[in-house]
Amino acid sequence: MKIIKLSILLLVCLAISCKSARTIASSGEIDNTISAKQLIKENTKQDSKFKTLQARVKIDYTQDLQEQGYTVNLRMEKDKTIWISATLGLARAMITPNEVSFYDKINNQYFKGDYTLLSNLLGVELNFKKVQSLLLGESLFNLKDGKYIASTNDKSYILQPKEQAVLLELFLLLNPSHFKMDSQQLMQPLKKRFLQVDYLAYQDVDKEILPKDIKIMAVENNEEVIIAMEYKSVSLNEEVRFPFKIPSGFKEIILDDAP
Repeated sequence: MKIIKLSILLLVCLAISCKSARTIASSGEIDNTISAKQLIKENTKQDSKFKTLQARVKIDYTQDLQEQGYTVNLRMEKDKTIWISATLGLARAMITPNEVSFYDKINNQYFKGDYTLLSNLLGVELNFKKVQSLLLGESLFNLKDGKYIASTNDKSYILQPKEQAVLLELFLLLNPSHFKMDSQQLMQPLKKRFLQVDYLAYQDVDKEILPKDIKIMAVENNEEVIIAMEYKSVSLNEEVRFPFKIPSGFKEIILDDAP
C-alpha cells in the first residue's frame, strides 16, 4: 500500500457535519424482535436529502505511528460532486461519478483517473454513490439487493448477509436511536485486508441526521492507516462552486494498479 495511494484515500474519506446542529444521544433501546426487513426499511428512511453542503473539517491522519493534522474545506453537491481544498489551495481534489482528480502544489504533481485504484486499495468495487453513502453514514451496499439476517449486541443492531461471500465478509451495525450506521466492517481474510468505518457521533440538522465524528481504519497485511474527522462548521443547501484546474507543468502521478 503506497503512501500516494493513502493520500488519495485521505482526500476521498471526508464526511459531513452541520451548522447549528444538535448532537444526537445514542440512547435508543434494542428491540430483539425486529426483523432484517424492518431494519433496512428504517435505515432507508434516513437517507440524506440535502442538495448541497459546505464545511470545514479537521482531519487527523495516522500511519506507522506518525500523526499529521489537516484542516480542509469541503463542498458537496449530492450525487454529483465532492470537492476538497486544503489551506491556500495547496492541494485540491474533485470527485465526480466519472473521475477522481487531485493536484498538489507543494510537489507540483497531479492525479486523474477512475475508481479502479481506490477499489483495489479498499478491496471493494467503488463508485461515486458508494463513496458518498459511506461518508453520509449510509450503507456502502444497496441493502435491498440482498438477503440479510439481523441480530444485536449491547448497543447496536447487526445486519449481515444471509450467506457471507468467501472473498468478502460484511457486517453493518445500526444505531437503535435513528437506524443510521454505527459501523461498517468489511473483511477480506485471504488478502489480509480489513476496513472499518465507525460513526462515533451524529447530529440533527434541519431534520436530517448526519455524521458528526467518524473514524476510518484501513489495514492491509501489517500496514494500518487511521483517519479521524471532526467537523467544525457546515451549511446546507447554499449555492456552491467547485473551482478546479490542474496547473500547467505539473507531473502526472502514475500509480501501480496492482491489487
